[in-house]
Amino acid sequence: MNLLKESQRAADILKTISPASRLAILLAIGEGEACVCHLEAVLGKRQAYISQHLMALRQADILLDRRDGSFVYYHIADPALLDLVSSAARLAGIETGVPE
Repeated sequence: MNLLKESQRAADILKTISPASRLAILLAIGEGEACVCHLEAVLGKRQAYISQHLMALRQADILLDRRDGSFVYYHIADPALLDLVSSAARLAGIETGVPE
């Protein structure tokens, strides 16, 4: 076992989610799902800005999506990631609304 080599996937995930906007998106989605319009309202950012971050999270297999008519809904692929992000938010003193 090469712990350093195997840790690369974890490092890649942390690098992908590290921008504050991406953490905010993950916290806003939480245990449910959200469309871009919901994220725009919650984060106060424009659709194009949010979509760029959603694309990066999707490409890293952190988010999954589903289409319903003209809307695309996003949800977190692995609940363990939400636990990680929520724990980091709590350490930073952010109230997430996500149950412990």
